[in-house]
Amino acid sequence: MAMRQHQQQAGLRAHPAWRRSGIAVGVLALGVLLSACGDKGAKQQGAGQIPPPPQVGVVTVKSQNLPLVTELPGRLEASRIAQVRARVAGVVQKRTFVEGSDVKAGQVLFQIDPSTYQASYDSARATLAKAEANLSQATALAERYKPLQEAKAVSPQEYLNAQVAQRQAQADVATAKAAVQTAQINLGYATVTAPISGRIGRALVTEGALVGQGEATQLATVQQINPLYVNFTQSATEALRLQRAMQAGKLGKAGADGATVKVLLDDGTAYPLSGKLLFTDLTVDSTSGQVSLRAELPNPQAALLPGLYVRVRLEQAQVQGGILIPQQAVTRAAQGDTVMVVDAQGQVSTRPVKLGSALGNQWVVTDGLKDGEQVMVDGFQKVRPKQPVKAVPWTPPAAGAASQASAPAAAAK
Repeated sequence: MAMRQHQQQAGLRAHPAWRRSGIAVGVLALGVLLSACGDKGAKQQGAGQIPPPPQVGVVTVKSQNLPLVTELPGRLEASRIAQVRARVAGVVQKRTFVEGSDVKAGQVLFQIDPSTYQASYDSARATLAKAEANLSQATALAERYKPLQEAKAVSPQEYLNAQVAQRQAQADVATAKAAVQTAQINLGYATVTAPISGRIGRALVTEGALVGQGEATQLATVQQINPLYVNFTQSATEALRLQRAMQAGKLGKAGADGATVKVLLDDGTAYPLSGKLLFTDLTVDSTSGQVSLRAELPNPQAALLPGLYVRVRLEQAQVQGGILIPQQAVTRAAQGDTVMVVDAQGQVSTRPVKLGSALGNQWVVTDGLKDGEQVMVDGFQKVRPKQPVKAVPWTPPAAGAASQASAPAAAAK
């Protein structure tokens, strides 16, 4: 009985189906074992691998001579303003100009009734003619009495009276000539002309108006708007600081022709023509601590008008060895301005800097950076303490957007 059971078990082991199932179980167990070993090795390998350093955008700085620009509020003013007034009394007969047009110096603008002044002029000339006739008579009498007085034919008193009459006649002629000149001037004032060349505004009187009665009535205004003046103010403290810096050699002069001026209009557009600084006032306003400045701005096309408020960009000096960096690279705080500098090993350090003025969307750095240093502009959120970074050239957003927009178009072609 026992022998039969042993043979049956031996027969089962030798059966082909049993062998196949055993092999399958072994292979499965081996696969599970190898998979577990592989997962353990991958975990060990992943735990020991160092992630790559994060990429940050940087700009490589370079020193250069940069303009020191100050932006200040200003107002435009006509370079010359003349009020056209009636200098004699009378009734306006006609207006001979077009309102808002350009006029030349000496051009006739108004005509006042000249009849009264013409009569006064004629009367003065007649008086002059009478005085000249009296002078001729007195001169002839004095000349005739001279030889007679030497011959004792007339008394010395008669000869003296003839000389006095001659001098009185000469004085009368001089008075008559002055009266003629006065009458001629008044007659000329009846024709009102432009005192300067420029653009005339609206007429303040019409034909038929009585002007010049008791005061010089204003008739119109002529303004010369090419060039224009730009009046603006600057802090006296800032002006003195710039002056001391230039005297110490830290700043250079803006140019041989003086400081240049650029104007920005209300809508932010820049006026294409540059002006020049004329003068800086010597007196500081005691109430505001500001000093007044004036610049001259060409206006050949009359695109600018007096009274317009503008923003003035004044280039007062040149920064020797200045550096330009994007404004977003600077961290401004109460303790001072700082930037992040990336060295050759990829280490990031904080660097304090001194800033000058702004040029567009960039700051002018006057101290704190050297040529060839890399200043971080983008990727601040990726920086970790004591962790190196990979510096890549920074691309401005506008340029980056343009390149991304051109990529699909190139692919479509």
